[in-house]
Formats: sequence, structure tokens, C-alpha cells
Amino acid sequence: MRGDFLVIGSGIAGLRAALSLAEAGDVVILTKADPRESNTGYAQGGIAAAVGADDSPELHARDTAAAGDGLCAPDAVEVLVREGPRYVAELIEWGAAFDRNADGTPALGREGAHSVRRVLHARDATGREIARLLWTRVSGHKRIRVVEEALATDLIVQDGCCTGAAFVTAGNESGIVSAGRTLLATGGAGQVFRETTNPAIATGDGIAIAVRAGARVADLEFIQFHPTVLSVEGAPRFLLSEALRGEGARLINKAGEPFMERYEPAGDLASRDLVSRAMVREAERTGAPVYLTLAHLAPAFVRERFPTIERACAAAGLDLTRDPIPVSPAAHYIMGGVETDLDGRTSLLGLFAAGEVACTGVHGANRLASNSLLEGLVFGARAALGMKAVTEPAALCESDVLEALLWRETAAGERLPSAHEVRDLMWRHIGVVRTRSTLEQAVAQLNTWVGAIAVCRRTNADDRELRRIGNLATVGLLIARAALRRTESRGAHFRTDFSVRDDLHWKKRIAERIHGH
Repeated sequence: MRGDFLVIGSGIAGLRAALSLAEAGDVVILTKADPRESNTGYAQGGIAAAVGADDSPELHARDTAAAGDGLCAPDAVEVLVREGPRYVAELIEWGAAFDRNADGTPALGREGAHSVRRVLHARDATGREIARLLWTRVSGHKRIRVVEEALATDLIVQDGCCTGAAFVTAGNESGIVSAGRTLLATGGAGQVFRETTNPAIATGDGIAIAVRAGARVADLEFIQFHPTVLSVEGAPRFLLSEALRGEGARLINKAGEPFMERYEPAGDLASRDLVSRAMVREAERTGAPVYLTLAHLAPAFVRERFPTIERACAAAGLDLTRDPIPVSPAAHYIMGGVETDLDGRTSLLGLFAAGEVACTGVHGANRLASNSLLEGLVFGARAALGMKAVTEPAALCESDVLEALLWRETAAGERLPSAHEVRDLMWRHIGVVRTRSTLEQAVAQLNTWVGAIAVCRRTNADDRELRRIGNLATVGLLIARAALRRTESRGAHFRTDFSVRDDLHWKKRIAERIHGH
């Protein structure tokens, strides 16, 4: 197939970009599953923007930088908070059904580490509403062709320029899309970990194929673990939005005692990295699980505001309005990714990236709640503008760029891991709390696995499950190496052997380019 533009992924960043790109040419969208299945649709809390009377872009920027623990890129934050209100207004103009106050103004929620209410929401299914809206505009567009259940397997690089991508369908049929510009909008990598809020499709494919093509990646040690995920034996893991705590829900221990103030001055509304670690410490102190309670809130309000979460709890045999809800952290969001400039350009000519797969530095070491949908919206639109312009590779900073081999090939016959083995290793060794010995073990094992998969791929190139495991292990290895390299604790990266933030040596972002594979 041919197109002027190729978009890989169908979440908020990819769909918003496609709508803009279709004004300038023919667009092909590759999506590995149903086009309506993405991390966007699972985003409950809302989309943050400085639209309230008591808010401003400057205040939003300060909150974003504070959550990012000293590592946010100031120019990227400035773009996010300045352009965010305009693009949110565009969604409203297009018909986004955000909740409203009696006077018709948007009803704004508050979440952890926000100093004011600034989160627009559609009950507790905001991402689903935005995805519905964008898909309605994309579906049937005469200049946009959507190829469903098509897994992008490799980027095509000719003379140092990305000219499209190869893909394989669910029926193991291979294909190629040639395009003048390609956008990676493949979302996150939560499935690299055994415990995650992410859907099954979030396997880090975009990061893996970009790395194999020679593009730079950055900040992969920073994995955000969402603190409040339903934790009931036999029930699926389910995200319990931070908006619950924004509306007054409290974390309690087995004895029913609120405990967050024991660990953090901001209590239940501290940033996600701090809440997750406090929960781990409290569970260790008491030897028992921790819970979320809304029993002190009006039941009618809870049911009206959080109908999706109420149904999920009911399916697990719990009453959200009355029962203590057992919760624990789970992998939620990756702050790092394919390194880009503010227009989505990567280090590889012709290749762009936007949304969770990309790394502009906007989130620093820890993303502020509800900035993810905003990031996809703003930087998806900006990437489209960049793709429509004549462009060179991004002028990315050349300091602190590591050149490394991704793996050392292992002998033929080395045992291949299952996806569960990779994910279990990542959760046990590179989870909420890390230390040198377990990181070193993880790097060694993942290196062996990735090398074995590379050998096997030569004769099983179109095996979708092998590719899935290969992408999980590749991204896992990159995360593990980055976490071992950063000998400090900052934001979502916490090491027991280097438990303090070290601005003297580590107030910097590290990019990596892989070669020789």
C-alpha cells in the first residue's frame, strides 16, 4: 500500500494527527487490533487543561514540573499548558460530551498533585468519550484508510530515511505501507509488567521497532505505577481513577486507619510515585493489604460520578459506596520512549512519534495525573504539522547519548521465554522499588532472552506471538538497563541502594541509540 502519510496506532495522538494530515494527503492507519481499542479508551479520570477561573497555564506548568521531580523539559511543558486549552476547546466544539455545571461551564475535577480543579471529564470514562469522538470523525473519511489487526513489525529505512513500515495481519499475511512520513502513535508498554492497568495491546511495539531502526530512545527507567488498582483474587485488575481521591476517597489500612499523612504531607493527593511507595511501606509495616474507602461520601454522588468503577467493583463482589476496596499499585504509564523534538521529529529522518510512545521530556520523572490525554492531543496535532512540512531529522541534544549493542546473540537452541516469564521478571525485579542486585539479574536474563529471540526470528519472521514476546523482552531490557544506569531515586524511579535524589550527577536525561544488531 502507499500513502502520503502513515500513522501506526489509533489512540488519541494517532487519530488527532490523522485528521490534520488528511487535509494534505492520503493517510494510512495501521492498528494492531480493533481501531477503537487503545489506552486512550481506558483513561478514566479526564484531561487536564487550564480553563478554570482560578487557573492559568503558569500554574499548570508549575504543577507539572513539581510532579516531574526536577526533570521536565521546560519548553515541552510550556507547549503543553499553552496549547492545551485551545485543543480541548476544539474537542468541545466537535461535540465532546464532557460533564458540565448547572451554568453550562465544564465541571472540573481535581486529582493528585494538582493545586486546583482543572480536569475535564465525562463521568469516569473520559478517554472512551474522546476516542469515540475522534473515531467518528476519522471513520469514513475519504482520505483516511484504516487497516485493522495489522501489527507493524519493522520500519523500512532506506538511505537513512524512514519510508514506511512492514506489517503482519492476524492471519499471518505480510504487507508493506510506503509513505513519505511515518508517525509512531502506538501508545504505551504496560504489558511489559505482570501487573498493569493497560490493555493487552500495550506491548511497547513502537519503542521496539524504532530502536531496531536506529532511532534514539530516552528516559525509559521512569515507569509510573498507578497506586490504586483493584486487587481482588480471581478478578481482573482494574484501574480505580485518581479522581476518586480527588473527590475525597481515602486510603486506609486493614484496621481502617487513614495512613497517607504518615508518609506524605499532601496525604492522599500526593503524586502517584509517592502514593505508590507509601502504600508499599504501609503494607510492609502492617503485614496486610491496603484499601480505598468512599464510605464517608454520599452514595448517590459516588454512583453518579463513577458508574464505570462502581460496576467493576460490583462484578468483583464489592460495593464502592460502602466496602473497603482492596488496592495495590500496577504499571500504568511510561514517561520515556522514542525521543522527539516539540514537533514530533525523531532522530531518524521521516519518522515522527507522538503520545505515550514518544519522549519529549514533558513528564520528566513522573507524569502529572490527566496530562496524558492532553499530551496525545497537543503533540499529535503538532506532529501532524511537522509531518506536513519539509523537515530534517530532529535537532536533538547530542550530550549524554549512549551508543550500545542491544544484545549479544546467544547460541541457537537457547530456550525462549514465554510472555508471562518476561512480565513476571519485570514485575519482581523492576517494579515500584528497585535495587542493584535484582536489576543486574534482570539485565542478564533479558539479554539472554532477547538474543535467543533474535536468532529464532530469522526463521520465524512472521510469527506474531514470537514478535510480541520479542518486543516485550526488548523494551524490558531497555528499561532494566536504564534503571541500573541511574544511580539515584527520582520520581517514579526508586532504588533502595541509592534512595535520594542526586541533582549533582543525575539532573539530566539520558538518550540511547542501539546499533550492531
